[in-house]
Amino acid sequence: MNEQAVFTQIQQEIDDNPVVLFMKGTPMFPQCGFSAAVVQALTLLGVKFKGVDVLTDPGVREGIKQFSNWPTIPQLYVKGEFVGGCDIVREMYQTGELQKVFEDKGIETEPMQTA
Repeated sequence: MNEQAVFTQIQQEIDDNPVVLFMKGTPMFPQCGFSAAVVQALTLLGVKFKGVDVLTDPGVREGIKQFSNWPTIPQLYVKGEFVGGCDIVREMYQTGELQKVFEDKGIETEPMQTA
């Protein structure tokens, strides 16, 4: 698949899903600690999201890095906007900024209650 086709495929995922995470593995079975950390943050906020497993498609795995001009995976997009990778998402989660992003963009959250 050529670069333009890969970019089109990536853009389609971003357009079709309010929250999409390009990750290694799946939300149920993340294949790296960084992807698992972002899945955990989204899960704790109760956000519904689509996981795109870059390990199943080498074109997307390389293409997403060029598409976003961001060198690492995972990558989180909310309503078409690139939010960041693992460290940024984790920090935003800890400060409450991530939940605010979802609220500002009209994405429903149901934060889990911790005992």
